[in-house]
Amino acid sequence: MAFPSPNFGERRDGARPELVVIHYTAMPSCASARKRLCLPEAEVSAHWLIGEDGEAEQLVDEGMRAWHAGAGAWGGRGDVNSRSIGIELANSGDAPFPEPQMAALERVLAGILSRWGLGPEAVIGHSDMAPERKIDPGPRFDWRRLARQGLAIWPEAGGPAPRPDPAAFAALAGAFGYPDQPLETLLAAFRLRFRPRHQGALDATDMAMIADLAARFGADGGPWRSA
Repeated sequence: MAFPSPNFGERRDGARPELVVIHYTAMPSCASARKRLCLPEAEVSAHWLIGEDGEAEQLVDEGMRAWHAGAGAWGGRGDVNSRSIGIELANSGDAPFPEPQMAALERVLAGILSRWGLGPEAVIGHSDMAPERKIDPGPRFDWRRLARQGLAIWPEAGGPAPRPDPAAFAALAGAFGYPDQPLETLLAAFRLRFRPRHQGALDATDMAMIADLAARFGADGGPWRSA
């Protein structure tokens, strides 16, 4: 298989893929995104590019370090590029993700998780690991659909609703994996993924959802915690 992007290097310090980061291209077409991801002077790339029509193209060998994540962290560790596989979805940022594209993403994700022995908690958005500067894959991306197929996770909040507590929310968000950021940044990133239509102050539902995620997938619950 040919890998057309020259923008990659060796994974650092013996790292291996333990995360999958989903992006959107924020470009007018898949062709323009492909051109940029393969342009040496752009110094940006991803392992996979999936078009609106469902065509999935591998641009960088999964064993190599593609340049897709930039500055950020997840699970208390940085250099996400060395620890992840990046998937770019051709999307302007304000459009729905077509059925052929989502179906192709599901196939690509299933293959990645199987090849690298990863669980659904390994799949995150660019906005999760860089909440202060990124919003992709954005509010129109269907995370719940992926979770139903075991390709991502979804909170299972139940029981008494906890009282909104900003400090507790920030601590739980950090335990789940989010980097250290102000409450408003963490809450915006959390809602972008799990409650994209909700606004307003921190509430009991936010607390219940992040508590469930931290309990089930935080601490030693993620593959990034073992190193």
